[in-house]
Amino acid sequence: MKYLASIFFVLLLFNCQTEKSTDNDILQQPPNIILIMADDVGFSDIGCYGSEIFTPNLDRLANNGMRFTQFYNMAKCNPTRSSMLTGLYKGGNGAVPIQTILKNAGYATFQSGKQHFDSWVPDYCYADSTFDQAFHFWATTEYFEKPEGGFDRPFFLNGENVLPADLEYSQEPFYKTDVFTDYALRWIEQPIKENKPFFLYLPYHAAHYPLQARPEDIALYKGKYMVGWDSIREKRLAKMKSLGIVPKDTKLSLPEDNINRFRGHPKGDEEIRAKIPLYRPWADLTQVEKEALDLEMAVFAAMVHRLDLNVGRVIDKLENEGLLDNTLILFLTDNGSCPYDSNKSFDAPPGPANSYRTLSAAWANAGNTPFRLYKQFGHEGGCNTHFIAHWPTKIPKGVINHDIGHVVDILPTLSEAAGTNYPDSIKDYPSLPLHGSSLMPLFEGGTREAPSFILSGLDKFRMYREGNWKMVRANNEAWELYNLKNDMTEMNNLADSLPDKLQEMENNYKVVAAKLEL
Repeated sequence: MKYLASIFFVLLLFNCQTEKSTDNDILQQPPNIILIMADDVGFSDIGCYGSEIFTPNLDRLANNGMRFTQFYNMAKCNPTRSSMLTGLYKGGNGAVPIQTILKNAGYATFQSGKQHFDSWVPDYCYADSTFDQAFHFWATTEYFEKPEGGFDRPFFLNGENVLPADLEYSQEPFYKTDVFTDYALRWIEQPIKENKPFFLYLPYHAAHYPLQARPEDIALYKGKYMVGWDSIREKRLAKMKSLGIVPKDTKLSLPEDNINRFRGHPKGDEEIRAKIPLYRPWADLTQVEKEALDLEMAVFAAMVHRLDLNVGRVIDKLENEGLLDNTLILFLTDNGSCPYDSNKSFDAPPGPANSYRTLSAAWANAGNTPFRLYKQFGHEGGCNTHFIAHWPTKIPKGVINHDIGHVVDILPTLSEAAGTNYPDSIKDYPSLPLHGSSLMPLFEGGTREAPSFILSGLDKFRMYREGNWKMVRANNEAWELYNLKNDMTEMNNLADSLPDKLQEMENNYKVVAAKLEL
């Protein structure tokens, strides 16, 4: 008996050591990487950045990871995606997409969501050419299937045009945000079984127009916005201060500075459309107007809420598979909230499949609290995105980071996290030098050399930043100058009082613009 007991003890000890070794091996493997991008979600539109919208899953990532307060996109859908996936402000042949780098390093690679690039992005960077599996559409399309069937733009699954009838999804009716996640979760099953690292790119379309949401989600928010956009901005700012997202002395940008001056609209319904790009005090609105605008914002909130539920599905999958600790999850948005009047008609209210409605400028302004202006602008409301990084084995919990970062930093960050290098060439072209640098030193609690400059905004709405100094223009109007160290909401234009500094910034920008061929 003693002999048998001894053998049993040795076997048990060996088994425990083997299991322990396996656990360590898993932690030493390259991390899985999940890059999640929202669309037209404002800086303060998620709970952990000040919102009243219920986003417990994003909040969980933030509270157990790192939140950035000065992280920049390119202020519009296509330039942000172009720069983020290539690490370039602008490029061409020789641009190397991150999915190709990770695929060459042994990763399984998947995209489920929106595809939208600038014309300079080479065809070989597109989803069907680079990902192992890809389910995508171009630019903008509906969330529900149209009542008459189909969508304005087609969906593609691994290069084939597909309709909802061709797809497998978990909840009726077809709702785009949910279906993207269905495919993503199905695809990662295989690399999980093979113990192979994977890169999942989830560029959701939410909460870009049209304002369409599941009725049960809308019901959670309907009536909550009768307090109005003025109250929502004030409450969000107070919460942002308490969270440490913005300094205690931060002032709200003036709502009357945030009208949408440079975007046209479809013809018809001119009396209704005249009010959409403007700010009006909530108290001045009629009861009928308040109820209609409450519903408008409730649908938008429902879309953000549904996005968060799907982030939760991804987290749950990782947790159930024991992979959450060694997965790097990044979440950000492509630009600030959108004030465009792209309403196709006013016959149906926001929400169902038979409507095509957009958010009013004053609600978009609330989404970008406390900043000025919106999507496409180089002002902070257009280009400063929430940015969450979660990786328990590397990133400390609950950190709010005020260092400056940009989407061009994401490719070198993911490359370093995966333990791979930027290639010398691609498709017989020499690889273009990257414009960003890795965020890994910040993730690990250290420091990195600050970027010498930051660019954002479309050409006529360009932003150029050096340190705390920022130069920005609106629709090719005169350059404005701000010191963001003590004026993050861009209330005090210093262009006239500091002409020499403005000239210095403009000269430096011209050098950069010429080098990058902007």
